[in-house]
Amino acid sequence: MFCSYCESILGRVMNLDLRREKEKHERRESILNAAENVFFSKGYDRCSMEEIARNAQLSRALLYVYFKDKAAMMRAIVLRSLQNLRDRFSQAISQSELGIDQVASIGQAYYDFSREESDYFDVLTHSGTFPHLLDEDEHSVALQCCGDEIMQLMVEALERGVADSSLSPDRVQDPVKTAYFLRGAVHGVIMETRQPDQKARDLPEADVLIRYTIEMLGHSLKA
Repeated sequence: MFCSYCESILGRVMNLDLRREKEKHERRESILNAAENVFFSKGYDRCSMEEIARNAQLSRALLYVYFKDKAAMMRAIVLRSLQNLRDRFSQAISQSELGIDQVASIGQAYYDFSREESDYFDVLTHSGTFPHLLDEDEHSVALQCCGDEIMQLMVEALERGVADSSLSPDRVQDPVKTAYFLRGAVHGVIMETRQPDQKARDLPEADVLIRYTIEMLGHSLKA
């Protein structure tokens, strides 16, 4: 009887801990949503913790319980952006069997990411110039791991293409270097299509230009 009572108490304590942890997670996500609203509308440098607190409908003191400063929030948003991109690449790969098709799907997924999550795309594009990106905190390991996972998905697609003979081993001698080349090429074209004077320069429609770029990159690596 005593043991049953202890188990009951223990169960209630565990449920309470789980509920508190869930509430803490939800509040943290709510704060990040508020930070995104402010960062994306005004810019990181032009907003303050006090403004984010107002947007989140929290006191500034409570804000500091979850994030030590504005830079920590930005690192969390960079992580969100990376996770979104990683999930898109993973989904893209799952839809094809041949490596060459997976590589093309990744390229299309990156373009779709730039259109559908343009703020996250901008965050990742400019993250290299963010001076506090590498500051040590609870996000440091996750940021590195997520970035590595994204690159690994690209590398595995290339390796699969060589293994299934859809990609030339002579043209994919180093899958890591090739992955960087492909990402840089697609990213460069995406940035070109985002220029405000695109129509004035008589460029093809963005979708057409991206499809052509992905197709030509595939031809350059095809077995």
